[in-house]
Amino acid sequence: MRGARLGPRVLPPGSAWLLGGSGRARHMVERNARVYRRGWLVLISGFLEPVFYLLSLGVGLARLVGPLPGPTGVLISYTSFVAPAMLASSAMNGAVYDATFNIFFKLKFARVYDSVLATPMTPADVATGEVVWALLRGAGYSAAFLLVMTVMGLVGSWWGLLALPAALLVGFCFAGLGVAATTFMRSWQDFELVTLATLPMFLFSATFYPLDSYPEPARTLVQLSPLYHAAALVRALTTGEVAASVWPHAAVLAGLGMAGLAVAGRRLERLLLS
Repeated sequence: MRGARLGPRVLPPGSAWLLGGSGRARHMVERNARVYRRGWLVLISGFLEPVFYLLSLGVGLARLVGPLPGPTGVLISYTSFVAPAMLASSAMNGAVYDATFNIFFKLKFARVYDSVLATPMTPADVATGEVVWALLRGAGYSAAFLLVMTVMGLVGSWWGLLALPAALLVGFCFAGLGVAATTFMRSWQDFELVTLATLPMFLFSATFYPLDSYPEPARTLVQLSPLYHAAALVRALTTGEVAASVWPHAAVLAGLGMAGLAVAGRRLERLLLS
């Protein structure tokens, strides 16, 4: 299959930089995009869940909760506080779902990667392609959610233009961690651990109330959550309260994504070539 054409490209223009310069990894992303051409309804659920949370809690509960301090201490409405966290959660949901359930099925049951490795592609190309596809899925959720926020008047600064690139970074973080974690899973029962990890992160990452409201011992645990850093970064951008202390959140997300990608590449090489 060397040199074989996969048909017209289905990737957005300018997305090659996401693939780290690997032309081979692009084919893995194109393959996934073609699969979802007929399964687009599946993608809607990951977008609707955070929207429902925003409407029920951010709008309904906002009538009972007063203003909360934003990233720099300036008081903002409860809806403006919750919405960026829902945007970060949307990016997380899209990336995690694709990087765990779908990859496990292709690895253990469909044996997709066995066929892929019959081509010039390597396990590192597979890992990169899968991470980028999961990242793009999370970015799609985030773009739609950001549009909802804009219509609702919840983007209060031109810094909000960077919220979508920030969501890409969030997706990269959780996609890398998700693919790496999936390579250690042995059965479908292990996916209970995915819910065990993502649900507490969603509820206890300063998503619905500020970090200061947690007891002192719990604050350190909250700050270990990737979603905490994701929500803090996006919240600073959408509210316009951007300070120097915000950028370490981006560094944490990038570092976790790179670490996950490195582990995923090595694990896939061990699993597929041994």
